[in-house]
Amino acid sequence: MTNDDVDIRVVGRLGHITLDRPERLNALTPGILTRISDALASWHELDDVETVLLDGAGDRGFCAGGDVRMITESTPEDARAFWELEYATVLQIATFPKPVVAVMDGVTMGGGVGLAGHARHRIVTERSRVAMPEVRIGLAPDVGGALLLARAPGLLGLHLGLTAATMTGADAVAAGFADAFVRSDDLVELVDALIVAGPDASEIVARVAQTPPASELLAARPWIDAAYDAGTIDEILASLRARPEAGAAEAADAMGSMSPTSLAVTLRTVELAALDDDLERVLHRDLGVSTALFARPDFAEGVRAQVVDKDRAPRWAPAQVDPTEVEAIVSAR
Repeated sequence: MTNDDVDIRVVGRLGHITLDRPERLNALTPGILTRISDALASWHELDDVETVLLDGAGDRGFCAGGDVRMITESTPEDARAFWELEYATVLQIATFPKPVVAVMDGVTMGGGVGLAGHARHRIVTERSRVAMPEVRIGLAPDVGGALLLARAPGLLGLHLGLTAATMTGADAVAAGFADAFVRSDDLVELVDALIVAGPDASEIVARVAQTPPASELLAARPWIDAAYDAGTIDEILASLRARPEAGAAEAADAMGSMSPTSLAVTLRTVELAALDDDLERVLHRDLGVSTALFARPDFAEGVRAQVVDKDRAPRWAPAQVDPTEVEAIVSAR
């Protein structure tokens, strides 16, 4: 059946969920999340469904994340309810007893990473553009993103979270956000194979997958590890600006345009996720952090600058960060 901008069907042995809102890059709404959650619940004990496939309609992307305009116009209570539903659905995917195959073809950001990044089989293509860009709009990586960032090799995760850098498919595999690289032309073969009874999902993915191209992100790891091993945001910025690599200067410029409070909160949440590798507890923290940041002026200002007026000139408040406030945000419930 198709409603609430998501197409859900069972074909052969495959439970197939397609985000179907391509005009908005399949941005998530409560209706979409509810339909996904209900489908997973109905397939949990259904023997006919052996594998679940999660993908997006259109050729531009899998999912650009939560519908930012919708969230901005929400009451604090409605925004928190949306995040509760989103995070519960992420955990449902992560703990689903049957293989979930997520295809991050095209743009996959924020909530899209949440849905796909915790699945058992995470696929990217040559068209994938994967990112956690929350610091651009006064938020911090949520949907368990801090855990994915903390698990990335070295300090690549801090770089990705603090600069909102976009990964190619090859970068996403190198950073641990994806498991397999499949050419977009081969996705039909993947789906057809998942429908028919026979090999399990892991064998099918391995058969269709190819060796990804070289990752530019991984090649930059030496200077990234050195620069981000500096402590505070100000110290990281100073370290980046002192380095000779062009990428380091670009990273410093990117961080300089982000919400200072969001940067400090992101740094702290990634540090905490590295100490406690538990998705459910990270999602619980995400709920408090997102709710607290929603109440601050930076969120509305970030959305104005990036989504509404698109002048890319946010006026963050405050420009200087209070460490006490950061700890209060991170510990909010």
